Amino acid sequence: MSSLLFLLLFLTPSWTLDFRYHNNTEMEDYLVNVSISNPDITHLYSIGKSVNGQHLLVLALGLNPRQHTVGIPEFKYVANMHGNEALGRVLMLQLINYLVGKYRRGDPRSTHILSSTRIHILPTMNPDGFSEADTDCYGVKGRYNMNMTDLNRNFPDYFTNREKDEGTCVQEVKAVIDWLKKETFVLSANLHGGALVASYPYDSTGSAAPDNDVFVHLALMYSINHRTMHLDPSCWNDHFPNGITNGCQWYPVAGGMQDYNYVWAQCLEVTLEVSCCKYPPENDLPKLWEDNKESLLTYIEQVHLGVKGLVLDDNGVPVQNATVEVEGRTTPKQFKTNQFGEFYRLLLDGEYNFIVTYPGHEVLRETLTVINHLDDYSALTHNFHLKKIRRVIRDDMRNGVSLTRPTWAGLGMGLYLAVALRSLIG
Repeated sequence: MSSLLFLLLFLTPSWTLDFRYHNNTEMEDYLVNVSISNPDITHLYSIGKSVNGQHLLVLALGLNPRQHTVGIPEFKYVANMHGNEALGRVLMLQLINYLVGKYRRGDPRSTHILSSTRIHILPTMNPDGFSEADTDCYGVKGRYNMNMTDLNRNFPDYFTNREKDEGTCVQEVKAVIDWLKKETFVLSANLHGGALVASYPYDSTGSAAPDNDVFVHLALMYSINHRTMHLDPSCWNDHFPNGITNGCQWYPVAGGMQDYNYVWAQCLEVTLEVSCCKYPPENDLPKLWEDNKESLLTYIEQVHLGVKGLVLDDNGVPVQNATVEVEGRTTPKQFKTNQFGEFYRLLLDGEYNFIVTYPGHEVLRETLTVINHLDDYSALTHNFHLKKIRRVIRDDMRNGVSLTRPTWAGLGMGLYLAVALRSLIG
């Protein structure tokens, strides 16, 4: 009987997560509890601190949650960037509870997700703002950090302020920038409130992103799997066909996080506005979770679109910082391989011409056909094998005749021709 009791305790979470707004201390306690109770599939870490010294805690979920595994894409959700837009942090805690609980019960879908993806969840990027926020649906109290900075206007912006020194960014933004440099994120979303729409890059320029078709697809995957978003239920007389919009067409945002992710960190990110009310009443939270649950899961699964693989040098060794371009999709900052020699390229079905470059090696051009099978929980895997540039040594070089310096015979012949030409002209 005692062993059966132990098994039940192992399979059943030792916590209960009710539908309410947990303060920062309660949220931290919950994340610590989950991490301690599930060390095989979760890992809790901090990416930095807020102005008031509160940790920006991230829970990683996966079969190897503590470190990257080659071939396993990195995914992230970021919520509560604006402290008074509170639903996102509730959804993130509920998503953690759902994935861990379902995995423990042997649910096939949750098992596939955690087996094929390393998921990072930052429930609040602005804990200080949340502490100051009130429950007003429409106000701004708590939106900013404690320096009165809008975190979604503080990132370097390639189109409006590309020379901005990252060191001048506020603490919370700098923490996210450093995070992006440590992990090779492939796909991301940040959760907001005050509207009901999936918004995609660019935010700060009216031109279409090189991967616009992929962004539209990602936004649609969230919207059409949401109970109402795709129906375009107007919050403020805004109308979004199919529940999606280009960010800049909605309204321009300079210094935003989703553009920074795409341009500077080669991570495709979409902004999810998940509720008309910025701080919904607690009795609405169960319904809002159900509205968003399928969308949150389906969006994670999109990390397996396209192509992934390694770039290998002439000796078969994976190389870092090889450029992997797709013809017709050149981004302002080129996609490059990470420290493990990996590349990930989210693409829809079709034929694509890849151009791979690396110093000292020949330019490699290959055409790949992508047919996505998301049920396989893996993108098409393809490795690029580079050839080293060989220096050709001619026979006359081997015989000691210089190719770069003129011989005496050559000089004499040149002198003779010059004299002959002058006599003819004279």
